[in-house]
Amino acid sequence: MNRRNFIAGAAAAPLASSLSMRAEDAKPSLLELRKFLLRNTTDNQRGRLTDFVGRTYVPALIRAGAGPIGLFSPLVAPDAPFLLLLAAYPSFDAFDQAQTKLAQDEAFLKETEKAIAGPLLYQREEVTLLKAFPGFPGIEVPPVESGRAPRVFELRTYESSSMLSLKKKIGMFEGGGEIDLFRKCGLVPVFFGAQIAGVKMPSLTYMVAFDNLTARDANWHTFGTSPEWKKISSTPGLSDGETVSNITNMLLSPLPGSQIR
Repeated sequence: MNRRNFIAGAAAAPLASSLSMRAEDAKPSLLELRKFLLRNTTDNQRGRLTDFVGRTYVPALIRAGAGPIGLFSPLVAPDAPFLLLLAAYPSFDAFDQAQTKLAQDEAFLKETEKAIAGPLLYQREEVTLLKAFPGFPGIEVPPVESGRAPRVFELRTYESSSMLSLKKKIGMFEGGGEIDLFRKCGLVPVFFGAQIAGVKMPSLTYMVAFDNLTARDANWHTFGTSPEWKKISSTPGLSDGETVSNITNMLLSPLPGSQIR
C-alpha cells in the first residue's frame, strides 16, 4: 500500500449536511460501507489503524463536510479483524467531490504520510455503496445520553434471488410496516439501503442498535413472536423463502471517533 493508493481510497469519503436526514426534508442519501481488512500482527496493525482513522481520517471527513460517520469493530462477524466505516452522502456527486476535498487537505495528507511510513496499516479495503430507502432517506443517529454505555449494533444484509423479489422485500420495510414494528419492538433503526455497487447483489443492508447483547436477544424475540410480524411474513408472496435467499449479519461495537454510538 502506498500514499497514492491510500489517499485515493480514503478520499472517497462521505459528505452530508446534517447528522440525521429524515423523510420529510431529504432525498435518499448515498451510503458507503468501507471495510478495512486487518490481521492480528505483532506490530499491532489493528490498534494503529483504529488510532489513525479515529484521530485523523474521521476529522478529515468532517472537515470535508461528511456526516454522520460511524466507526465500528466486530464483536461477532466473519472476516474479523476489520474496521468498518459507515458514511452518508447527499448524492453521488457529493461522493465524487469529497475525493477532491480530501486529496487537497494538507493536514490529512501530512498525517497519512506518517501513518504509512511504518508497517503496513491494513491489508485491503472493500467498499459497498447503497441507496437509502425513500422512506428512510439517511442515517438516524441514536441519541446519546450522558453516562450511557456504547450500544451494540447489528448490520444485516438480505440477498434476494432477483430484483423483483428484492423490491418486494424493500416494500415490506417501506410500506408494509416492518420498520415501524422494529421501533415498537425496541430495534433502533440506523439506516436502510439497497445495494447499488459491491458484492452480493441484488441485496439490501440495514443497521439496528440495541442497549446490549441481552437486549438484542429479547428485542428480536419480541419482534419474531409479535402478531404483526406473523401477519406480515405470512402474506402470500412475502415469506422469507420468496423474498430473501440468504442473510448475513454482524454484531459491531462503536470505536472512538464514531458519531454513532
